[in-house]
Amino acid sequence: MRIEEFDYELPQKLIAQHPLEKRDECRLMIIDRKKGTIEHHKFYDVLDYIEPGNCLVLNDSRVIPARIYGTKESTGAHIETLLIKRIEGDDWEAMVRPGKRLRQGDVVVFDKNKTFKGHILGHYDRENGTRRIRFEYEGIFMERLDEIGSMPLPPYIDRLAEESDKDMYQTVYSRIDGSVAAPTAGLHFTEELLDNAAQKGINIAYVTLHVGIGTFRPVKCDTVEEHRMHFEECYVSQKSADIINDTIMKGGRIISVGTTSTRTLESMAIETVEGYRIQAGEKSTGIFIYPGYKFKITDALITNFHLPKSTLIMLVSALYNKDKIIEAYEEAIREEYRFFSYGDAMLIV
Repeated sequence: MRIEEFDYELPQKLIAQHPLEKRDECRLMIIDRKKGTIEHHKFYDVLDYIEPGNCLVLNDSRVIPARIYGTKESTGAHIETLLIKRIEGDDWEAMVRPGKRLRQGDVVVFDKNKTFKGHILGHYDRENGTRRIRFEYEGIFMERLDEIGSMPLPPYIDRLAEESDKDMYQTVYSRIDGSVAAPTAGLHFTEELLDNAAQKGINIAYVTLHVGIGTFRPVKCDTVEEHRMHFEECYVSQKSADIINDTIMKGGRIISVGTTSTRTLESMAIETVEGYRIQAGEKSTGIFIYPGYKFKITDALITNFHLPKSTLIMLVSALYNKDKIIEAYEEAIREEYRFFSYGDAMLIV
């Protein structure tokens, strides 16, 4: 299966550069697989398509302000650093720019008082050009990072992060620090919408997958089968596993909110005599879902519109039909939907 089969032409003007003021007022495309129909709604209508006894599964990972700017201590050269993940203790994997200016032993200063520094320990992943940095700081690391860091907006948002992004590029239910990109399908939910879901009798379960920078890396292979996914850490609590499994046993449907929730569900699925169920626990997952994959847990999906030739559009195509998904994207373009992280959403039922 060739990567080009997942390509489409997107006008630059449809790439959302800012979020809407009200999260749930974005547009919502409803794709009904049984009927083969497409409808256009607002996101606040989403609960009309989710029955009582079904279960919404949301990723509660929280985006950290992972982009920090500093200067090389020895020369004063400006350095941009993007934290990717904590390795251990105060050691982090990070991307640095310009990388040629930094060598093992160099120190980057990130604040005026020189109380937050990064020591370059060398390369961490040479293939991807990342470094291992050990931070030296006063106070609590995440509090200091929140003071000096900015949100790691994706590269297709052509502007610097603003203070408002610290709120808007974050789901209202996020709680566990660790992501360097938002689980964007969840950005459209408000606390009121979640309350209404609970009042309607819809079950809600939270899982955790910390989204890595690999979500923006292009697929460089010619064929889908050649691609290898980056690994990300995911976790399902016993409480959430019980909610999801109880929903399945009672005949309810599992509606995954976003591709990260989907990858977590499918990674943590186990086969039992009664069918597939979710096991509690944590693991590092590199699951790659593309057409031909048989879903074990996920019945329906809420998701944003994804980049051409990306692993995310491949996952969405696996749930329905590649050609139908491309047709839906083309209709979204004709209808001038807003695309990508701060854009509109679709529900595949």
